[in-house]
Amino acid sequence: MTTSPIYSKLATLGITLPPLAVPVAAYVPFVRSGNLIFLSGHLAKKDGKVWVGQLGRDVDTATGKAAARAIAIDLMGTLHAALGDLNKVTRIVKLMSLVNSTGDFTEQHLVTNGCSELLAEVFGPAVGAHARSAFGVAQNPMGACVEIDLIAEVAAD
Repeated sequence: MTTSPIYSKLATLGITLPPLAVPVAAYVPFVRSGNLIFLSGHLAKKDGKVWVGQLGRDVDTATGKAAARAIAIDLMGTLHAALGDLNKVTRIVKLMSLVNSTGDFTEQHLVTNGCSELLAEVFGPAVGAHARSAFGVAQNPMGACVEIDLIAEVAAD
């Protein structure tokens, strides 16, 4: 990997970026349009398998936040695979988080912080701070507790 503050921060945090995941349905992992790159939704994974559960039933907020943090790592892995270098990211623009929740669970925003906080820590506040939405949903694909997609602005080629 390229030596830079971003990759140094990942190393300090003990984070190894995963390879690009193979899509499991009819979509591509990312699409670039101009200086924007759109990453498809990434499901929470634990030990290489979908992290299954529902917030408010069998997953607590802290565990959901850890799942969202794991997604941030996968999202950065996809960005790295798409761009070849995370230094090409000029801004994390927006996240959309879908939290598999019971009807009375109201801490989707706290769960999503797991992803948001790690992106801001790795990229720094000027690049990593972003707009976002956090929704409670009745179900995610394969029973995943959290799914997050991302839009980033990147340097022109």
